[in-house]
Amino acid sequence: MLNIEIDKKSGFCFGVVNAISKAEEELAKGTTLYCLGDIVHNGQEVERLTRLGLITIDHDQFAELRDARVLLRAHGEPPSTYETAKKNNLTLIDASCPVVLKLQARIKKAYEAAPTDDTQIVIYGHIGHAEVNGLVGQTNEKAIVIESEADLYKIDLAKPIQLFSQTTKSLDGFNHLVTTLSKSIVKNDSFEFYDTICRQVANRMPNITTFAQQNDIIIFVSGKKSSNGKVLYEHSKKINSNTYLVSEADEVIGLNLDLTKKIGICGATSTPRWLMEEVSKKLNELAIKQ
Repeated sequence: MLNIEIDKKSGFCFGVVNAISKAEEELAKGTTLYCLGDIVHNGQEVERLTRLGLITIDHDQFAELRDARVLLRAHGEPPSTYETAKKNNLTLIDASCPVVLKLQARIKKAYEAAPTDDTQIVIYGHIGHAEVNGLVGQTNEKAIVIESEADLYKIDLAKPIQLFSQTTKSLDGFNHLVTTLSKSIVKNDSFEFYDTICRQVANRMPNITTFAQQNDIIIFVSGKKSSNGKVLYEHSKKINSNTYLVSEADEVIGLNLDLTKKIGICGATSTPRWLMEEVSKKLNELAIKQ
C-alpha cells in the first residue's frame, strides 16, 4: 500500500461550497438552470454538474436569454449583469461569495466618495478574471487593474491612489506591491491601501508550506483556470521542488513518480475532494501494475 496523504485543509472554500450546493438544490427540482460562466475553475467539477443538467453560458448568451433561471457563481458580477437580468425577466440564484460582495460594496463606496476627481482606484488582480470584472464594474469600468509591478506604468504616481486586491491574490505579492508603491509615489499621504484578500484563501499558504515539507512528493490538483490554484501550486513548488500539477487523475500516469516515497495530495479552493481521492486511487492502481 502506498504512503499517500490527502491534505485535509485543501479543497473547496466556503464560497464555492455554497455555489455548488445552490446549484444541486435547484437542479434537484427538475427545472432548467443556467450558470453564468463556469461555476468553479475546475473542469472535472463543471462536467459533473453538467451531467446533472447545469447549462453553462457566457455573457453574450446571457444577454439573449429570456424568462429563465440563472445561477451567479461565487466570483460575483458587475451591476450590468443585474440590470440585464431585470430587463430580460431572468430569475437570479445569487451565489456570490459574501466576502466578494463586501469587497464590491467597499470599492463602490471608495469610488463614489473619492476625495478628488483624479483619485485612482487600483485593483491588484488578474485582468479578465470574473471576480475582477465584477469589482471594476463597481467603478463604471474606471478602476485600474494591475497584475504585477510590471503594470505600474498604468498608474500616475503623482495622483492619489487607493489600492485594493482581488480576494484570491497572494498576500505576499500584495504586501510587496504596497512596499514598492510606498517608495515610488510622490506624496505619501495620497496613497491608501486595503488588504482585501480572503483569509480562508490566504491561510492556505502556511498550510501548503507545512504540507509540502512533510511529504517527499506533492501532487497539486487544480483546474488550469484557477487563479488560486496557480498561486498555491507555485508556492508549493518553491517549498518542495518535487511538486507536480495535474488537473485530472490520469495525468499522474506520465509523471514517472517514485511510488516508494511519501506522497502528498493537495489542491486549490476550487478543487473538489472527490477529485483528489481519484488521484490517490489512480496512484494505487499504478503501484499494483508495477
